[in-house]
Amino acid sequence: MKSKLKLEEINDLVLLTGTSNQKLAQKIGKILNKARSKPMPVYCPVSHFGDGEIDIFIPENLRRRRVFIIQSTSPPAVNDYIMELAFMADAAKRASAAEVTAVIPYFGYGRQDRKDRARVFICSAVVANILVKAGVDRIVTIDIHANQEQGFVQQPWDNLFASYSLIPRLRREKIANLVVASPDAGGVKRAKHYEECLKAKGIVIVLKDRDINQHDHSEVLTMVGEVTGKNVLIVDDIISTAGSIAKARDLFRARGAKKIYAAATHGIFSEKALETINGFEKVFVTDTIDHREEVLKHPKIQVVSIAPLLAEAIKRIHTGESISRGLIR
Repeated sequence: MKSKLKLEEINDLVLLTGTSNQKLAQKIGKILNKARSKPMPVYCPVSHFGDGEIDIFIPENLRRRRVFIIQSTSPPAVNDYIMELAFMADAAKRASAAEVTAVIPYFGYGRQDRKDRARVFICSAVVANILVKAGVDRIVTIDIHANQEQGFVQQPWDNLFASYSLIPRLRREKIANLVVASPDAGGVKRAKHYEECLKAKGIVIVLKDRDINQHDHSEVLTMVGEVTGKNVLIVDDIISTAGSIAKARDLFRARGAKKIYAAATHGIFSEKALETINGFEKVFVTDTIDHREEVLKHPKIQVVSIAPLLAEAIKRIHTGESISRGLIR
């Protein structure tokens, strides 16, 4: 159910974007423009000095207006994007903005969400607190890696789910005799949601052992569920090296599965991931990350936009409507 926005309400809304994903920001602005009598510009106020330092100048009056900053803190310049976001928030607050919302489709450092060994930091907590100190009043993310991250700060933190955008696209595939798989025990709730929405014939869980001393490395131990003679959809939040989903795929194939698909919110595709996913029928990801050309042209990858989801969330936040009704499962 989509909300309706009065003209005077949306005229008090300002959209800013950093340099991480300007295409997504422009898509969101285009959707929101349908409620305006004149186009809503999406400003990118970021430039650089000759020595590489970031400069921010916002060419719009922000006094007593609500500002939404759309910025994924994603590869290839995670740290730069975080600083751009913090500097834009600070500039907006110093310009007397009424409220600053950081819309972070991909929340960088999200996988470093707990102290799992001695003498390490909880990086996602550090990043969240940097943003709050800079002036962010509210955070909006999509499929953060761990829900406890919403408790790292006292400010409101709305976490949306890409299933809102991915499931309609997956339904169009009309995959028969389907089971939904989670590549680890932590993703069972997500897999169950996809199973219910796609009316699949059950879920499968891969059990694996992760070495905390190695990045992006795990070993598959076994699986729970039946895939023999079935088509399988592996659902996850992030595809980085694609190692986890590839090991699950190989296990399913050895157990007699037919076609194997994958769907994930965030497609990083680092290292040799684009080679690794060739063994899948199709891989569905969203545009939370501004994908490089080789990803967009890959014959196995289908990119689904989450701009309508974020545009609707921005409208509801701006008007005070419920976010949880229809946007959060």
